[in-house]
Amino acid sequence: MVRILLVEDEPAMATALRSVLVREGYVVDHVSGVALAREAARFGNSDLVLLDRTLADGDGLSIVSDLREYNPGVPIIVITALGGVTDRVTGLDKGADDYLAKPFAMEEMLARIRAVRRRPAGLHLRQIKLGRLAYDLDNDEASVSGKRLDLPRRELLVLGTLMRRRGRTVVRRSLEEAVYGFDDEIQSNTLDSHVSRLRRRLADATADVEIHAIRGVGYLIRQIS
Repeated sequence: MVRILLVEDEPAMATALRSVLVREGYVVDHVSGVALAREAARFGNSDLVLLDRTLADGDGLSIVSDLREYNPGVPIIVITALGGVTDRVTGLDKGADDYLAKPFAMEEMLARIRAVRRRPAGLHLRQIKLGRLAYDLDNDEASVSGKRLDLPRRELLVLGTLMRRRGRTVVRRSLEEAVYGFDDEIQSNTLDSHVSRLRRRLADATADVEIHAIRGVGYLIRQIS
């Protein structure tokens, strides 16, 4: 599953974009400004960013470096009413992978998304390995010793978030944001249930990794020594 961070402050446009993206099978996290997008970037779990420029609290281009710091190589498509040649050149020079001027057809946006995801990822680390476990960042797939590990979507999102920060503690809030999206209601013990089931699956597959609970903080994944 592909997770998209949508940075758009026009409610009607955000609703329309989210509806189209979800219908196409994407997981969408929506934020409405520069500050919120910078905060969302810290989770480092976006596979692509749709970034408006003319946000209420600043120019969306100002956070391109933040998005890439926390999620190296993440494709960024600027969507904006600033469609002049100079504006497009500025956006691309600032690090955007593509630049789409409003108004645009939804079909074109979807085609642009598919196109940038087909490109070589540059700095993007395509596969993370830990013990006998491998996690494919491009396709959001897990495998153990080369054999695909089939996981329910929520558990796969938990695993992907932990693997991106392997060896480090991931706070509960980051995991909850990764699993549920910003607009979902989160039950108090549901995350723990996902982690518990994921632990059993990894053990059954002899992945040679373990997930540790850090009381009152979150979880971390590491290789069994």
